[in-house]
Amino acid sequence: MIMPFFTKVMWKLVSAVFLFTLFSCKEKAFELQGETQGTTYYIKYFSDKSLVEKAEIDSILHQFDMSLSTYIPNSIISKINRDEAVEVDDFFVENFKISQKVYHDTDGLFDPTIGVLVNAYGFGPSKQSIEWKENSLDSLLQLVGFDKIRLNEKRIAKKHQAMYFDFNAVAQGYAVDVLVAHLKSKGIKNALVEIGGEIFTFGQNLETKKPWTTGIDDPLQNPEHGRKLIAKLSQTDLGLATSGNYRKIKTDSVTGQRFVHIIHPKTGLATKTSILSATILAKTTAEADAYATATMLMEPKQLMEFYNQRPQLLAFVVYEENGKIKIFESEGLKAIKLP
Repeated sequence: MIMPFFTKVMWKLVSAVFLFTLFSCKEKAFELQGETQGTTYYIKYFSDKSLVEKAEIDSILHQFDMSLSTYIPNSIISKINRDEAVEVDDFFVENFKISQKVYHDTDGLFDPTIGVLVNAYGFGPSKQSIEWKENSLDSLLQLVGFDKIRLNEKRIAKKHQAMYFDFNAVAQGYAVDVLVAHLKSKGIKNALVEIGGEIFTFGQNLETKKPWTTGIDDPLQNPEHGRKLIAKLSQTDLGLATSGNYRKIKTDSVTGQRFVHIIHPKTGLATKTSILSATILAKTTAEADAYATATMLMEPKQLMEFYNQRPQLLAFVVYEENGKIKIFESEGLKAIKLP
């Protein structure tokens, strides 16, 4: 059958338009990176054109710091810590709500009012330890407890004026989520956002045409010998956070066991824990961040029960038991672990 001339022309025109659209809309990778919160950030997204500028990312992160950074004297959280009357913003409200949820879920192991203890041990913004004796610990503990504060609309009410907020164990993860929301608002479907090792991915890595691959650092690695991964994950639509003090592991002079010292919000003491690192994945990076922090204070048996009862949270925990390094992997984590 002979195709009419007009039909032939139209078919070629349609084909040309299709091919032009196919090649002109091919998405390519865009990368953004910079410094924030005493660390670095990295963003990789795919699009047919540039949709996000570094300046707007830096602006968002600056607004975030002006809300939640204890290192900025005129931030909202710093003013609250000085017991000044101030109205909180949405960043503060969301961090408060997430913290409240994890505080109750972990029976107080995660507690952002631990700031007075952080400062007492010299880990706060001033880096100077407060002179205190162990018999004064009870007075410091009176200033700790998320159940001693209230959020009344846009105002914070504290039981004690000297109570001190420290959202560092959740805010960085939440900052990742804020940037993810911004990318999605631009119509981006495939991206990775990382701040200080805390990561959220969505869609695919279009360069490999597979889900994003992320890694978990070996807590016993020697930084001088380069980075060493203990596991690789296929991560999509999940936030990942790791807690662990790789370079500050203490060795018991008697037993030879290695321990990380973490301030316990209930005892106020720098607790010796056998957990070397805890990597948690959750629907948001903020939740992953908070749960990872709380996990560092759990005993191995306790954390196993905790995560086995919460399949929505994926856990990879490295701990030491009887002088041997062991690993706990939740069932959900096993499902995304790569060989």
